[in-house]
Amino acid sequence: MNKKPFNIAIIGLGFGAEFIPIYQKHPLANMYAICQRNKEKAEEIGKAFGIEKVYTDYDELLKDPNIDAVHINTPIQNHAEQSLKALRAGKHVACTVPMATTVEECRAIVEETERTGLTYMMMETVIYSREFLFVKELYEKGELGKIQFLRASHQQEMAGWPGYWEGLPPMHYATHCVGPVLALPNAQAEYVSCLGSGRIDENLIPKYGSPFAIETCHIKLKDSDLAAEVTRSLFNTARQYRESFDVYGSKKSFEWTLIEHEDSVIHTGESPERVKIPDYAHLLPSEIQPFTTGGVYDSDENQHLSFIQGAGHGGSHPHLVNEFLNALNENRAPYPDARESANITCVGILAHESAMEGGAIKQLPAFTLKG
Repeated sequence: MNKKPFNIAIIGLGFGAEFIPIYQKHPLANMYAICQRNKEKAEEIGKAFGIEKVYTDYDELLKDPNIDAVHINTPIQNHAEQSLKALRAGKHVACTVPMATTVEECRAIVEETERTGLTYMMMETVIYSREFLFVKELYEKGELGKIQFLRASHQQEMAGWPGYWEGLPPMHYATHCVGPVLALPNAQAEYVSCLGSGRIDENLIPKYGSPFAIETCHIKLKDSDLAAEVTRSLFNTARQYRESFDVYGSKKSFEWTLIEHEDSVIHTGESPERVKIPDYAHLLPSEIQPFTTGGVYDSDENQHLSFIQGAGHGGSHPHLVNEFLNALNENRAPYPDARESANITCVGILAHESAMEGGAIKQLPAFTLKG
C-alpha cells in the first residue's frame, strides 16, 4: 500500500466545489490544485479553502508533475476529452457522469486506461447513496433471496439549466438509473431495447434531433436470467424530481418512495412496511463521516441545482471519494472501473439509438464487457 497522500486536482468548481473539503479531510488525499476558467472565481474558491495551486488552463494543470489524479466536474460534453488528456498526461481520473457522449469516446477511454495502467472511475452517485447501500446490505445478507427483476427511474425537469441541456436525449444522461440495476447484481448489460414516448417542445428538438419526452429501456443482463427496466425524462413531463430504483426478490422486495422525503417500502411476501433508511457513514474514515449529511451546498444562500433537486445525492460524495482513493492506495480497480463505466454509459447511448429506430435491439460492444 502507498500510505502517501495522493495529490488531487479538481476541475470544474460549480458542483465540483462540494468535493474540496472531503479531499482535504481524507487521510489518503492532499487537495493540491483546482481549475476553473473564470480566474476571479477560481482565486476566490482557492482563497476560501486555502488552496495555493489555482489554474485557469486545464492543459497547464496537466503539465504539473506533482498531480497524481484529477477529479473532473465539468459539463458533460467535456468529459471524454478531458479524461483522455489526463490519462495521456499520466494522471489517474475520477469523472462525474456520464463517462462520455459517444460509444467511440467510451472505447478510447477504456483503451487508454489499459494502455497506461492508470485508474479511471466514473463517480456515479446513486450506487454509493445510503439507499443503495441499504439494499445492497439486505441482498448480501440473503434477506432479499434471489433477485427477480430490477427497475429504476430518473425523472427531472431541466428547464433553467445551462443551454447545452436543452433537448438532450433522455437516455444520454441515464447513469443514475442504469448504475443501480447493474451494480446491485454486479452485472453488465448485454443488449438493450428502448422506446421513446411523447414529445418535447418543438424549439427544444433541433439541438439534438431528439423528440421524446420520455425514454424507457429494457436491459438484458449478461450471463444472467435477469432483466431490468429504466425510465428517463428531462422536459415537459409533470413529476417531482425522482432518482429511484426498485428491486424485486423472492423473499423481500424494495420499492423507492413515490414522494421525496417519505419512507420507502419493504415487501416481505405480500406484507408491506415503511422503512427508515439508515446512514452509512460508519463505512468511512472518521475524518469524512460528517460529509454524508452536510457539505458545501447546504445553506440557503449557497445552493446548487443538483442538490436542490437531488436531495444531496444520498450522502454519496464521501463514499465516492473514499472508493477512488482506496483503489489508488490498494492498486486495485475501483467500482465502476473504465469498462464498467463504459457499459453503464453505453446503455444510455445505445438506448437512445434504439428509441430512434423504434425499439431495435442494440448489443453492448465487447470493450464494455468483462469475461
